[in-house]
Amino acid sequence: MTELKNKVALVTGGSKGIGFGIAKKLLANGIHVAITSRSLESAREAADELKKYAIHDSKILALEADVRSYGEQEAAVNRALKELGAIDIVIANAGLGHFGSIEEMTVEQWNEVIDTNLSGAFFTLKSTVDSLKKSKGYYISISSLAGTNFFAGGTAYNASKFGVTGFTQAAMLDLRQYGIKVSTIMPGSVSTHFNGNEPSEKGDWKIQSEDIGDLVIDLLKMHPRTLPSKIEVRPTTPPNK
Repeated sequence: MTELKNKVALVTGGSKGIGFGIAKKLLANGIHVAITSRSLESAREAADELKKYAIHDSKILALEADVRSYGEQEAAVNRALKELGAIDIVIANAGLGHFGSIEEMTVEQWNEVIDTNLSGAFFTLKSTVDSLKKSKGYYISISSLAGTNFFAGGTAYNASKFGVTGFTQAAMLDLRQYGIKVSTIMPGSVSTHFNGNEPSEKGDWKIQSEDIGDLVIDLLKMHPRTLPSKIEVRPTTPPNK
């Protein structure tokens, strides 16, 4: 997918954080972008901000969808197809985290993390796979280094991201026969509002959301014969502990 102008991308959780940074870079490369959020107001506010990065008349569409609901995700996909005509690129980015020991983790917190991060990735691909077959498109999930490195207090988050990594790699083997490329990106520390963090200059050592956007563009521009199926990315120089 070396020619990106006028391609169409769907980014879940695109109203902030990594999803917003990816949407920004997609628009800056002439790609039409649909972003989803659980809040239509948040999606619209983000879309208004993202317009400034669009080139070549690339369009931005704000959609309301909770990735925990297959019906809502399917409705958002149908709306994107109606408004933008196709789906060539899917970024399964929506995610959240609850952290604490197994003794502290509530059933409700566990379900929210698994349903959002893991089932959400499945629902996103399941609802777009027919479109990706038609376009010979690209599905990219945003996992985490927590999808290969476990840590205390990470029962739900580790489980979800280990799952996303495994799910995406298995889907890659399922779908490459159709000319669909599938990759997962596994970032380390990213400067976003995730888990109550407040981005500031103190976090300049962290990966920036736009950096993940640049990585997505690099993947999309790679020769069709070559597939980096799993990419780990981490800050170059983290602070000394």
